[in-house]
Amino acid sequence: MSLPLSPFRVLRPRDVEAALAARRDHSASRFLAGGTDLIVNLRRGIGNPGVLIDLNGIEELGGLTCSERGARIGTGVTLATLAADAAIRRHFAAVSEAAVAIAGAGHRNIATVGGNLCLDTRCIYYNQSEWWRRTNHYCLKAGGDTCHVAPQGQRCHAAFSGDLAPALLVFGAEIEIAGSAGRRRAPLADLYVEDGRAHLRLADDELVIAVHLPPNPARSAYAKCRVRRAMDFPLAGVAVALRADAGKLATLRVALTGTNSRPFLLEGTDALSGRPFDEAAAQQLEKLVQKQVQPMRTTLASSNYRRLVAAALARRLTTALTAEATASR
Repeated sequence: MSLPLSPFRVLRPRDVEAALAARRDHSASRFLAGGTDLIVNLRRGIGNPGVLIDLNGIEELGGLTCSERGARIGTGVTLATLAADAAIRRHFAAVSEAAVAIAGAGHRNIATVGGNLCLDTRCIYYNQSEWWRRTNHYCLKAGGDTCHVAPQGQRCHAAFSGDLAPALLVFGAEIEIAGSAGRRRAPLADLYVEDGRAHLRLADDELVIAVHLPPNPARSAYAKCRVRRAMDFPLAGVAVALRADAGKLATLRVALTGTNSRPFLLEGTDALSGRPFDEAAAQQLEKLVQKQVQPMRTTLASSNYRRLVAAALARRLTTALTAEATASR
């Protein structure tokens, strides 16, 4: 059940510096881009910022350039624009596939790259109405002192469910961050922490303004499992980027979402380089995935199912991309 929104003011800065100044002046404010996740949460009583800083009028956040020299994607670019870009689809297929897999067409028309990268973590004990959370004594992420997923622990296990992050991670993406200390670039992987309550490594007055992708990208793909074919967040999502020659893997990068409190690159895939991707290699990849994903009871689907699905998706995508690389020689 949704609640009436609490009163709030909307500020509309014209550039990044003004947006950061507004954030410093209003410590309880929130940045607003598409709002497809934020507004839903506010209607459920999750947060009461008082001031929303609308980023849609900032021209700098809307740029998208892509070529064989790499890409720069502004965080204000809509998911529909990203999915429809022919150059992104040609050079960074996993990114295009991830974008088009997010929510529904209406959402993608207003949802943004930055919003999906900074998506709040999710859990069946958190993404509920205020009365439901209150009746169940709240949870560690929202006003309580217990994680109902793992009551004996001290960490929130809410899962990160953004689709773009793994698709960008497999290319070694970097993000551009603006804040009171100036601007800096950092690996996208460094943005995330394995903590469902505080999964973003950003200062209060920092804003992710762009994503940078390097040139000469590898062959790639993205796929996810969800309860419904459309609309739903991933129960498990997998991105793969690889280079192969004569059926042998030269490089392999796999990233996952939906299972942990952060998106992450799979470790140990270097051991598969220089080998044919045969049954033994496929089983080894599946074991790597199953050991490193940490699905908890944050969705209605079982944890073990999500673990098995993640492993199967990694195997399926790697098999298909290796075959494509061999066929294109």
